[in-house]
Amino acid sequence: MSGSVLFDAPGPRARKRNRLISLAVLVVAVGVVSGVLSRLSDKGQLAAAKWEPFLTADLWQTYVWPGVQGTLSAAALSVVLAGILGVALGVARMSPNSWLRRPAAVIVEFFRAVPVLIMMIFAYFLFALYDVFPSKQLALAGVVTGLTLYNGAVIAEIIRTGVRSLPRGQTEAASSLGLSWWQTTRIIQLPQAIASMLPVLISQLVVVLKDTAIGYQITFMEMVRQGTVIGSNYGNYLPALFVIAVLMIAANFGLSALAVWIERRMRRSKRAPEPLDAESMDAGD
Repeated sequence: MSGSVLFDAPGPRARKRNRLISLAVLVVAVGVVSGVLSRLSDKGQLAAAKWEPFLTADLWQTYVWPGVQGTLSAAALSVVLAGILGVALGVARMSPNSWLRRPAAVIVEFFRAVPVLIMMIFAYFLFALYDVFPSKQLALAGVVTGLTLYNGAVIAEIIRTGVRSLPRGQTEAASSLGLSWWQTTRIIQLPQAIASMLPVLISQLVVVLKDTAIGYQITFMEMVRQGTVIGSNYGNYLPALFVIAVLMIAANFGLSALAVWIERRMRRSKRAPEPLDAESMDAGD
């Protein structure tokens, strides 16, 4: 009887038992899905009339498109600001100067520990109290502030982890060449760390996009909130949330595709030029 790396291969009895368990789980899952669909059908949520509003341009212009704009604008602003803040805090946490390193560590740990929603609510009422932003922009400012502070702290840890994973010989070689700590970090370590941690950074951007939905608690107009508004106005919660889910998944897939494209471009740029063969050298002569 052959085995695998993590566990022994099942014998005849174990295979039979696994098939029975899988069949039972499948039957239960089919029963649950059938029950849910039956209840939805009784409520009229599966009727074709519930989907007809999405065939009109008025619904998309009034509800869906403003929600898409709100989600994308908040995510874009948060990504840029969180990236800047994350790099700054990550570099400060690695600084040999304790007056920079310790406050940066406290800031990173604090904003990683505080829930994003709490920061959004606090920023929203703080901006409203001191009239920092126009009333129409208060919700957007609160969402962007909360996402920037939290994700900036997370990106700072990602950057620090990426730099620490680099070989120490690079730092020693840079020091022997007379480069300062800042020059070594900026020229040698940061580009490599960002490139190596790119998949993790992109996954964090996906988190930013999804976390914009929390902003409905402070009346921010984003896709999920607009989906619930559509469901309330038209009585079609299931189709409305389904359409919003498809839009969110499409946006996340777009970010993932962008990450793959950037990673391929970076790998391609790192490749050394191919050496010339004898025929090309003769042709050049």
